[in-house]
Amino acid sequence: MDNESILKQFEEIEKKVENLINVCNSFEKTKLELNNKVERLEEELQNKVEAENNYAQERALIRSKIDGLLGRLEDMTEAD
Repeated sequence: MDNESILKQFEEIEKKVENLINVCNSFEKTKLELNNKVERLEEELQNKVEAENNYAQERALIRSKIDGLLGRLEDMTEAD
């Protein structure tokens, strides 16, 4: 092999390495974007879970108050 063909092979290897580096950089960028999206979605999910829990507690409290009022009305009608 002469020097020219060796240099040509090195140039090809360099191009392939550069392409691999570009692909890796692209994957890193995509990974970071996806990690940020996952973090944002997890935060949104947590907020929705908290809102749902608050709604369930509020609903239980309202149900309790309604049951209490119905019980009092029933007691009043039985007393009459």
